[in-house]
Amino acid sequence: MAPNLNNTKKKIKTLDNKKFNKIKNRIIKYQNFIKKNFDYVGDRFSYEARSIHYSNKKDKKGIYGKATPKEVKELSDEGIKTELLPWINDKEN
Repeated sequence: MAPNLNNTKKKIKTLDNKKFNKIKNRIIKYQNFIKKNFDYVGDRFSYEARSIHYSNKKDKKGIYGKATPKEVKELSDEGIKTELLPWINDKEN
C-alpha cells in the first residue's frame, strides 16, 4: 500500500510559507536599519560610490541606491566594494 502523500504536500506548503515569512521579515528589518543609517542616492549610486572612494571621504555616512549589474561590475573592477541585497518594495510590505 502506498503512503498518503496529500497530507505531506500541505505540510510542506505550510512550512515553506513560514520560512518565507521569516525571511521576508528579516529582510524588512535589515531594510529599516539601512534606511535609518544610510543615505539613499537612488540611481546615482555608482557616481556617489566613486565620489566617496576617490575623495577619501571614508568617514562619510554609507549610501544605498540602485545600480545595474554592469555598474556594479565596473565598481568592483575599480576596487570599490559593494554589496547586493534583496529588497522588498514598500508597496509589498
